[in-house]
Amino acid sequence: MADKAIRKEGGIWETVKTVFWALVIAGIFRTLFFQPFWIPSGSMKDTLLIGDFLFVNKMAYGYSRYSCPFSMCPISGRILGSEPKEGDVIVFRHPTLGVDYVKRLIGMPGDRVKMTDGRLFINGQPVKTEPAGVFTELKEPQGRAGTMPICSNDPVPRGGVCEKERFTETLPNGVSHDILNAFDGAPLDDTAEFTVPAGNYFFMGDNRDNSLDSRVDSTGRGGMVGVGMVPEEYLIGRADRVIFSSAGKSLLYFWTWRPDRFFRAIR
Repeated sequence: MADKAIRKEGGIWETVKTVFWALVIAGIFRTLFFQPFWIPSGSMKDTLLIGDFLFVNKMAYGYSRYSCPFSMCPISGRILGSEPKEGDVIVFRHPTLGVDYVKRLIGMPGDRVKMTDGRLFINGQPVKTEPAGVFTELKEPQGRAGTMPICSNDPVPRGGVCEKERFTETLPNGVSHDILNAFDGAPLDDTAEFTVPAGNYFFMGDNRDNSLDSRVDSTGRGGMVGVGMVPEEYLIGRADRVIFSSAGKSLLYFWTWRPDRFFRAIR
């Protein structure tokens, strides 16, 4: 009986050690290499859809205190860093809310950025845009929160086809990506000119009429909480590829999976 009890105790201890080291290895992997991220909102349509699952490349820009879970890395500033490129899709820690956001990098330090009649201007020059057809999706609840999409052809009944204009935007460095326009005259179609401070970046969502981003202050002044300017230490990593995608509230709803988005490169 004593030997059986010892073997049982030893088995429990081995299980505890196995779980402990598995958690340590997973924590190191998540901190240094790749962090999982679910897309919770439609602010980056049609580049990223609600329910897309991706791994964030944390090696792309180096490491800061925000690279660790709960911001526990004992790092001052940024180490092993490299500068992001205009047009990168980046996951970063929100400067005031303490949650992770994903947006596209639009303005580099020193750039002047403004919106006029829904058109993006960088350093006084309009960014090239070309019509790219119409983005369509069903008007039905999306993701865990059951978010309903915004449609330019409203009123659209539930289950109907929701439309938005799509354009291809080409940034000054030659990077091209799609953007969506739900309607003209949206609140953020016209802004003041922002000058990006040194050590900061300016972000925008590709779904321009459904994104609170650097066009809105991060402190909540004016009744809306945006992103404002994002200091470089808040950058977590680059979003390179969608691994999995599901439009439903649960992964078990296999009929809501989007196989055409599995392992899709993000551009």
